[in-house]
Amino acid sequence: MTSDTRAMSGRVPVTWAWPVGAVGRAAMRRRGGDGDSGDSGDRGGDIGPGQGKSGAALQGRVRRSWLPGLRALLLAPLLTYASVPFLVRLFPSVLTKFVYLNFLAFPFFVDFRRPELLVNNTISLYLTTEPGVTVGIWHTVPGSRGAEAQGKDQRWFEEALGDAHPVIIYLHGNGGTRAASHRVQFLKTMGAADFHILALDYRGYGDSTGHPSESGFTTDVLALYDWVKARSENSSIIFWGHSLGTGIATNAARKLQEERGVQVDAVVLESPYTSIRDAAANIPITKIYRQFPGFESLILDSMARAGMFFRNDENVKVLGCPLLILHAEDDGVLPPKLGRKLYETAHKAYRDKSKVKFITFPEKLGLGHDYISFNPELPALVKDFLNKK
Repeated sequence: MTSDTRAMSGRVPVTWAWPVGAVGRAAMRRRGGDGDSGDSGDRGGDIGPGQGKSGAALQGRVRRSWLPGLRALLLAPLLTYASVPFLVRLFPSVLTKFVYLNFLAFPFFVDFRRPELLVNNTISLYLTTEPGVTVGIWHTVPGSRGAEAQGKDQRWFEEALGDAHPVIIYLHGNGGTRAASHRVQFLKTMGAADFHILALDYRGYGDSTGHPSESGFTTDVLALYDWVKARSENSSIIFWGHSLGTGIATNAARKLQEERGVQVDAVVLESPYTSIRDAAANIPITKIYRQFPGFESLILDSMARAGMFFRNDENVKVLGCPLLILHAEDDGVLPPKLGRKLYETAHKAYRDKSKVKFITFPEKLGLGHDYISFNPELPALVKDFLNKK
């Protein structure tokens, strides 16, 4: 029997002695025990000078790793902001997208062929204004003929234009279609006041074909004017423009007068501007660039390079037809100072000062840029002006 066997049989305790190497010392440190160095036991919860330096170095490396990302995050908006004016100058056609906004075809999912779902006494029709361009139009008849209009076809609506009620050719602003809520409200308000209204979507808007352009808009309006004139006999025809449409209205009225020697019976400008350049200088979206060096040369002057002028201020100097200007004092898109300036220009140019009138709507009414047609007094104001012309 060996000595180990004897020790076990005698129940003598045996101590197994394991060599303490690197692995053992690491395990002891993890348990908080002493290692082979005298001060290792003092590090159970404290960070010594060596570890503090390595921690600081680690923090420094982490900080340096996210600083480039932060710089890029801060620089991206700044570079975008600074590059836009130069991109506009290099590619002025980009501006037409932001001015016309015809790609914002709201409200969506509208059946343009069924306007009766939105407004009574109304049909949809289509007019070819030049080869390859067809525009969509809604025709609302006077409310007094509403019951009679039920179930009638387009031919009846066309014949109704000769019933001596005044006819409004409604020229809407940028963005959206003739089905937008404030435009539908206009049809309701003025239809109830016994006006015929023909609201068209210019080329490139709504269900109309073609691409938007200032000269193209004029072509569309004059084609509709000719179509209405051929059916309305002696009824008065009024160009009513809203916002962007005010420039379209005066362009068409001026061309009609200068090239044909014909005056439209009246022009109504709702929430107008003096020129598209002045409009761009005053709309809220350009506010962030007004202090930008070169704002006028890079952005405003590019309007002309993109073929957009809409010179209401020059057009009214030529017109001789009755001119009514409407503006809300709380218009947050085109400030009323533009409408007032346009009125002053027209009043100075007109020989018969009584043909020019400017009506403002107080801020308390909350009509803003789009909702003058919600004012129940609007039809009476318009009729009063037209009766005095």
